[in-house]
Amino acid sequence: MAAKILIITGDAAESLEVLYPYQRLREEGYEVDIAAPERKTLRFVVHDFEPGFDTYTEKPGYTWPADLAFADVDPGFYVALVIPGGRAPEYLRNDAELRKIVQAFFDSDRPVAQICHGPLITAATGVLSGREVTAYPALEPDMRTAGAVFHDTEAVVDGALVSSRAWPDHSAWMRAFLKVLRTTAPQP
Repeated sequence: MAAKILIITGDAAESLEVLYPYQRLREEGYEVDIAAPERKTLRFVVHDFEPGFDTYTEKPGYTWPADLAFADVDPGFYVALVIPGGRAPEYLRNDAELRKIVQAFFDSDRPVAQICHGPLITAATGVLSGREVTAYPALEPDMRTAGAVFHDTEAVVDGALVSSRAWPDHSAWMRAFLKVLRTTAPQP
């Protein structure tokens, strides 16, 4: 039986930051479940960088079904956790069930991959103090406030925590995360 990985997300998550790790991890032979505040069809968004804009733009993205609700997640069934970005983390970080899930992964030192605005969730959970991370560069003050050491680079590995800035850094992020996974949860 394949090891299972959990992706936690919600509406307005960045399409690429959910679907790239979902497909890449399945390609490696892992089973991947997507959890959200409730089991429903999620509506993702596409963020892009366009000339003349001071920040990214947002357009409608793909829809995708959530396999289960946060309240139905047993973190013990999963070898690793993925936290995508987009706007979803802004409201998800307030979900008490989600914070329990995240805390369980950190308490047991299982691999966690976070990208872009995903670190808003780990910051709200209180698990970043003393950790080295990266995130979308505009979140540097949030990461420092959470007690983390911020690096503006493609991927940062701090033990079992692997973080990345945004979807343009996917290759470096997944390379680093898979290296951690192959050590902690190798596939048969």
